[in-house]
Amino acid sequence: MSKLSRAVVGVAALLAVPVVRSQSASSSGLPEGPLQAKAATACTECHEARIIVQQRLNKAAWTKEVDKMIKWGALVEPQDHDPLIDYLSTNFGVDKPEYVADRTTTASPKKTKK
Repeated sequence: MSKLSRAVVGVAALLAVPVVRSQSASSSGLPEGPLQAKAATACTECHEARIIVQQRLNKAAWTKEVDKMIKWGALVEPQDHDPLIDYLSTNFGVDKPEYVADRTTTASPKKTKK
């Protein structure tokens, strides 16, 4: 491998590190707590954290949802099952304020003259 090729590979690797870090930090988007990392790992393998944070479910509904996700392949250790449901129902329960999505502004589409 030439010096230039090694330099390009090295720079690419260095540039990728912040992207990987920012994706893992932002993909969490989940509140701090003892099960935050496990929830992020188990849940965001298949979907964004936004899918979780917009939910407002009671404990029974979270139990049903977690059990369904496990059947679909979510990796949740048996000893983490109940604590994960507690984490979700505490942070995203029916008593929490309604989820408000971030809004972005977009330019209005240009009108064409006929």
